[in-house]
Amino acid sequence: MMAHPDTLRELLNRYEALRARPGHRQELDDVSYTLCVSTNTRDVRDAVRMARAHIAGVYAA
Repeated sequence: MMAHPDTLRELLNRYEALRARPGHRQELDDVSYTLCVSTNTRDVRDAVRMARAHIAGVYAA
């Protein structure tokens, strides 16, 4: 089961914003973990790809 697209979009926005700001490692780790759980993956790179694909698929239909 995958999280709602709006939730995934919010997580992706937070993830990308935190990656752009050094010094927020714990927050980045937390968002990365939540993305992985929300997409049923173990690697944040996979989670980001899955979240983007899910969002695109939902709104393309």
